[in-house]
Amino acid sequence: MPDLGKYADTVILAYIMSFTFLIGLAVITWAQSRRAKRLLDAEEANRG
Repeated sequence: MPDLGKYADTVILAYIMSFTFLIGLAVITWAQSRRAKRLLDAEEANRG
């Protein structure tokens, strides 16, 4: 890891927050996709 000096804490915190945000966004997208698929399957089943 490069020497970040006095900014190390800030940079590491920024990386942690970024990765947390990206993982959260991926989870939300995955959950919405599953919900949409479930609703579409239910609608298709209702129409026969």
